[in-house]
Amino acid sequence: MTANNFSVPRYAPDKGGTWARMTARDSMVRRLDWPLLGAALALSVLGSLLVWSATRGRTELNGGDPYSFLFRHAMNTGIGLALMVGTIWLGHRTLRGAVPVLYILSVVLVVLVLTPLGATINGAHAWIKVGGLSLQPSEFVKVTIILGMAMLLAAKVDAGDQLHPDHRTVAKSLGIAVLPMAIVMLMPDLGSVMVMVVIVLGVLLASGASNRWIFGLIGAGIAGAVAVAALGVLDQYQINRFAAFANPELDPAGAGYNTNQARIAIGSGGLYGEGLFNGHQTTGQFVPEQQTDFIFTVAGEELGFIGAGAIIALLGVVLWRACRIARETTELYGTVVAAGIIAWFAFQSFENIGMTLGIMPVAGLPLPFVSYGGSAMFAVWVAVGLLQSIRVQRPMSA
Repeated sequence: MTANNFSVPRYAPDKGGTWARMTARDSMVRRLDWPLLGAALALSVLGSLLVWSATRGRTELNGGDPYSFLFRHAMNTGIGLALMVGTIWLGHRTLRGAVPVLYILSVVLVVLVLTPLGATINGAHAWIKVGGLSLQPSEFVKVTIILGMAMLLAAKVDAGDQLHPDHRTVAKSLGIAVLPMAIVMLMPDLGSVMVMVVIVLGVLLASGASNRWIFGLIGAGIAGAVAVAALGVLDQYQINRFAAFANPELDPAGAGYNTNQARIAIGSGGLYGEGLFNGHQTTGQFVPEQQTDFIFTVAGEELGFIGAGAIIALLGVVLWRACRIARETTELYGTVVAAGIIAWFAFQSFENIGMTLGIMPVAGLPLPFVSYGGSAMFAVWVAVGLLQSIRVQRPMSA
């Protein structure tokens, strides 16, 4: 048995060698979900071009090197791919045993954000910065919440002791999610908390937990949102974002500026776009944070409806393949992990694209695989590795 519990057949040296082992029907390479991998890679390549377009003329960001962000985005993608390979090699079942350690480490990292090591970037105090390196721990918390909740919810079901998680198990799994979410809320990083809430709901739905928990959590979420607004937990800039979403004309030169400029950029692209590197809003630097939160505006302006639609289609392929992996696995643990990743990718993509179109409030969330950012890129490729591991380790059909 290998480290990821996947049995690889033995081959005699004279029966085809390495190529035969790699291309055999039950080999790991053949069992990978190639449409999923191809769609994710295509998104990262498109993201590199869009990030390059958004930053090549920004000397205050690139330090006079127009290729700086292109190389860094490509490097982040390369590291992400290495993390994916490592995750597949270890396997989601092996990582199941390491969940307590990974969970404690992620909680310690988010706590460090609230210490002098924490840094504010783009208005969000959600980073750890040491020297020239920066890390956003909340991105990795998404992964550990999924793994931790799945470990608890599936333990007795996969062992054959229960058909569905009982109430005590569900309560324990929610405790795993609540602690890091509360710390992230103190930063405050509302966007990440929103994603985590959707992840929790997706995980519970896939686990077969009682609907009373689902409806109860939705009610608690509404009550929590009201309490957060009433107690003044949010920073003023976050309150202004929601006010601008409710009324785009409220402060067009202030809180509403980003979304107004984003819609102008996307609208000016038309069907075919103005051409890569030729977007007037992009080259004129009218849209802030185009390489991160508002990367979709570059696609809309320079690649047009067709190019922006291609990005949405590729994200759809990622979600479709993830749904297929969740459906075909024979263990609840794999199903729950895949469902958590689906909820994460789906909501974060919808929120990111929606805020550029004015149908969702600005929440400071990157577009998976496309936006610039090391922590976010590493986390989504680890998630792809988990999905691939679930597919690779499923039993072969006769």
